Amino acid sequence: MTTPAMPMSNAIQAIVFDAYGTLYDVHSIAETGERFFPGRGQALSQLWRTKQLEYTWLRSLMERYEDFSVVTRDSLDYTCAALKIDCSTGQAAALMDAYRHLKPFPEVLAALENLAGRPLAILSNGAPEMLNALAANSGLQRHFAAVLSVDSVGIFKPVPRVYQLAVDRLKVAKENIAFISSNGWDAAGGAAFGFRSYWVNRAGMPVERLPGKPVAVIRDLSELPALIV
Repeated sequence: MTTPAMPMSNAIQAIVFDAYGTLYDVHSIAETGERFFPGRGQALSQLWRTKQLEYTWLRSLMERYEDFSVVTRDSLDYTCAALKIDCSTGQAAALMDAYRHLKPFPEVLAALENLAGRPLAILSNGAPEMLNALAANSGLQRHFAAVLSVDSVGIFKPVPRVYQLAVDRLKVAKENIAFISSNGWDAAGGAAFGFRSYWVNRAGMPVERLPGKPVAVIRDLSELPALIV
């Protein structure tokens, strides 16, 4: 169900997407985990993602930035230890490589095609190499005017200067940028910064009790083109 909070207008001049969980299904990695560790793939994927996000926030607070590939590997190491999974060097390398081959959600390609006409961009916590490989491997690279990584500012979302990267690169005022994320905290961060923020609420969760509220809550990206008019 779409829940608009304000009327849409043609003031939107650019559309910026989060990558992980918004365009790409991070839990498609469970297939690789299940192949290596039968019966454990889903648990591995869930805990890995949880620790990955926690480590971005904690590193930002500690002012000890490392790029997302390091955070992702550290999170995998923790996950395997916590689940008592004996993960070989080769298996760990394959799981890390799976992050460069995540599956786009089924509706993503059609949504991007329907949104053509304005600059589209990715703004992600991902490291540049990870994001560029993912966009190329999925065939979505051609749809984006820019693929932006937090690596250029050395801190993770939802710090405001991360969102400023889109303003600076696209040369569009923040109030004229639609920001799309499946992470409630990220949608809140974008809204607090001044974007028109749209939350892709795939899991049917309540809105975060944080500064910044999305202008609309949608179930998946197929609902987005009708709102961006």
